[in-house]
Amino acid sequence: MLEEIPIANHRALFHQKVPAHIRIMNVKRNTKGAITVITEQNATAPMALVYRKAIINAARTVEKGVIDIEENESCERLIVHAVPLVRLMGKGRQGLEMMRDEIHVENEGVVIPVQVRWLANPHSIRDR
Repeated sequence: MLEEIPIANHRALFHQKVPAHIRIMNVKRNTKGAITVITEQNATAPMALVYRKAIINAARTVEKGVIDIEENESCERLIVHAVPLVRLMGKGRQGLEMMRDEIHVENEGVVIPVQVRWLANPHSIRDR
């Protein structure tokens, strides 16, 4: 049922001629029972909130209990270049966790809410 919310929103926003990059994805219900969504890659929550009424109305066609929407956090994409592969590659998740720890230590206040990952297949990176 929740997977139908993005479809309903895409349809409603399309009909209102909202720019194509302002869409939602990854609809889930958190442990408190609230429905959470993530905006598409090139859209921010404030961009989507401009169309609050349309998003709420579309979501209500699928889930009648939707009352309101609000921004709760901001995520940025961080791409790190020139990574010391000798220290981090071939150590499984331990190497990536070491990278996560270093990012935290060197950037006070940064929160990494998702799993750190390589942008390419680790085997192809190692062969470079």
